[in-house]
Amino acid sequence: MEGALKAGVPEVGPAPSAGDAPARETHVFTVPEIMCGGCLKTIETALSETTGVSNARANLSARRVTVTFDPSETSPELVIAAIKAAGFSAAPLIEGQDEVHAARVSELMPRVGVAGFAAANIMLLSVSVWSGHASDMDDAMKSLFHWISALIALPAIAYAGQPFFKSALAALKAGRLNMDVPISLGIILATAMSFVQTMRGTDQVYFDAATMLVFFLLIGRLLDESMRARTRSAAENLMSLKALTATILDQDGSVRQIPSRNLHPGMTMLVATGERIAADGIISEGVSEIDESLITGETLPKVVSRGDRVHAGTLNTAAPLRVTTTATEDNTLLAELSRLMLAGEQTRGRYVRLADRAARLYAPAVHLLGLSTLIGWLVTGHGWEIALTNAIAVLIITCPCALALAVPAVQVAAISRLFGLGVLVKAADGLERLSEIDTIIFDKTGTLTLGEPSLAVDQPIDADVLASAAALAVMSRHPYAQAMVRAARVRGISFEPRAGVTEIPGSGLSVATAEGEERLGSAIFAGVTVTDPRQAASLWYARPGRAPIGFRFEDRLRSDAPAAIAELKAAGYHIEILSGDRPDAVADAASALGVRDYKGGVRPEEKLARLADLKKQGRLALMVGDGLNDAPALAAGHASMSPSAAADISQNAADAVFQGEKLGPVVETLKVARRSHRMALENFAIAILYNIAFVPMAVLGYVTPLLAAIAMSTSSILVTGNALRLRTTRLKLDRVQNKQG
Repeated sequence: MEGALKAGVPEVGPAPSAGDAPARETHVFTVPEIMCGGCLKTIETALSETTGVSNARANLSARRVTVTFDPSETSPELVIAAIKAAGFSAAPLIEGQDEVHAARVSELMPRVGVAGFAAANIMLLSVSVWSGHASDMDDAMKSLFHWISALIALPAIAYAGQPFFKSALAALKAGRLNMDVPISLGIILATAMSFVQTMRGTDQVYFDAATMLVFFLLIGRLLDESMRARTRSAAENLMSLKALTATILDQDGSVRQIPSRNLHPGMTMLVATGERIAADGIISEGVSEIDESLITGETLPKVVSRGDRVHAGTLNTAAPLRVTTTATEDNTLLAELSRLMLAGEQTRGRYVRLADRAARLYAPAVHLLGLSTLIGWLVTGHGWEIALTNAIAVLIITCPCALALAVPAVQVAAISRLFGLGVLVKAADGLERLSEIDTIIFDKTGTLTLGEPSLAVDQPIDADVLASAAALAVMSRHPYAQAMVRAARVRGISFEPRAGVTEIPGSGLSVATAEGEERLGSAIFAGVTVTDPRQAASLWYARPGRAPIGFRFEDRLRSDAPAAIAELKAAGYHIEILSGDRPDAVADAASALGVRDYKGGVRPEEKLARLADLKKQGRLALMVGDGLNDAPALAAGHASMSPSAAADISQNAADAVFQGEKLGPVVETLKVARRSHRMALENFAIAILYNIAFVPMAVLGYVTPLLAAIAMSTSSILVTGNALRLRTTRLKLDRVQNKQG
């Protein structure tokens, strides 16, 4: 399965050169100042202009940038310099540490405290000045209170406002605007205006409003940081499953514990009950049960024994095991899944690109609107204090935070939920296209079925015969032989591998005994003449002096396939089965699933032709397949999904890959896709309605800077909180409006 999952995974670390192609390296950097879609575009544009960089992708939720470059032309240091030249600080990522989030919280918490303390004390002084007894207070005392407020406010704002000031200054130095520029401008103008008025000895002093403004902005930023942490990268959550240490059995019999990053292929790990497996490997000793739910989405433990493959991050639940490592650190299935998830989260679909463009156009419009408000109030004969106060409110309330977060928050929440169900989303706009489909085309073998043969259950086989045949079959990797072994183990039949077994490719297995030669293989190899094709078996077992015994195999439907197909049909999806398998086998599967439209013996070009016909009819088709012959159809469908056991080329063509032995993840993906589409529109609506409601009020002078700060922070929290609902909401598959062909 590991090889199949490598499709679409970005390379990490040095990549070997192919022919004359230049070597490439991919590095990940943390960029704490990434706040919105405009930041992503700025960083990616700056890196695309850097010599040697072939690809750069910024991630909003994780605040990371993944950069692929030619090491002969550039270096990590030059990449960091390019990011800094764009106005952002950057550092190489240290795996396994959530240092960005921790640093942001540790920076914001004391500043929130200082701003809150200063605001409370200045408010007490303001209440004294503006209370009912203010007329009894002489001008000197009022002036003293204003100066005390200034002495508290100026250092408090200078310290507490640094997150906004630093970000705005870096953006301006780089010749760009971000959302912290209007915020910083509003804070500075409100504070400077109050200080000037204090020097003039007037009553138009707003130190209380200025400090409260900073306090509420910081509260909003802190809550936003908390929300982002909850919607953080599913890839980051996945890598937290890594075991940090491993117990190693050396060749001399000594046991030692080492960091998992120091493991190498060929080492023997001792995995205790209840311990996570530190690296991919093959069990060399022991029988146990492995919990793979956090990787595959399967909730039932998997029984494993000698020769079975296990993966890093899975949990050993039943008994101690000895595991010989085969893949370690960045080459494990866990690491590959993490990279695939990160690639999916970093891509951006149509809605995200739309929000990015809107946010970039928004920044200059904000400043123009603020300037127009200032001029408008001055032209209408109002004092500069009122005009400036209203302009400040406009600058703060028009910050495009909610618009920039509207879609990325939904996308990360959706991908995180799907990953928990064993679905890996790869394509940039995959979820958007999955939400639009009304027709589903299924391949049969390996998609509706498990893709592996199993011993037919309708044939009576004696336990002794099955044990003897399995003792031969266990020495082969042929699918039928492995199915024979699985059947014996499922029935609880014990057997010992036979010594001296010879495998003849294309024929079968044989072993010499005292009674003569035993054979397990094809009919010809076993000396059987089949006269009735309907009675033909897939595998024959022949023993001296006894009649050969035939074993028939079948490719079983996935256990939940009937229920999944029924749910899709009930929701109004048009279902078809197109398979290259035998027409009679396809007909049997279609009958068992209640699908009326099906066809067997279909060639790849015929699948493409059918998809083209559906497109002409106005249908939007989801192609679900796994074989090499499905790859063209997967690429041609409006959307596509592939099981994790599929061929590499099929997974590379698919928009999403689902894991496990059930078909339910396909249904769940459609549920999440349709709900995420709706939530993205809801978030756009929240952002737009917020601006429609509050921007005119601010321009007309009905919103103070303090209220503007509260409203702006609230809108950002609302869109992120709305997206978070997607991770826990119970979803229904809404009925689609199926188009008539």
